[in-house]
Amino acid sequence: VAGLGNYGLWGTRHSVGMEVLDRLARQLAVAESWRVDKRCCADVTLATVHGLELVLLKPRRFMNLNGLSVASAAEIYSLGPEDIYLIHDDLDKALGKVAIKLGGSARGHNGVQSCISALHSSEMTRLRIGIGRP
Repeated sequence: VAGLGNYGLWGTRHSVGMEVLDRLARQLAVAESWRVDKRCCADVTLATVHGLELVLLKPRRFMNLNGLSVASAAEIYSLGPEDIYLIHDDLDKALGKVAIKLGGSARGHNGVQSCISALHSSEMTRLRIGIGRP
């Protein structure tokens, strides 16, 4: 599960994916386990939910390069695009509205496009968090 955003720019609308991932880590009681993984240039923590092992990932790059971290982590943990969930902001959704999408185009989102390019696939499931237009 990758929270897309601009690392270090906390509290901005475009980093909502990372903030959702932080909240998920707290709910799964792994928030204190984040570690820097230099192999994929990301903060990583592992969690188990209903017998399912999850890799939570926050790329330590700017949005348009997030895919490099996601692809590296996929290789390290032997994951295919169909195993990856992206959490990201969506300008076209009203603030706070949420949608799940399986595959398809990036719809102009640079972080998603970076993931599609780096993984050579658009099969990732996306959790789109509405941030509205300014």
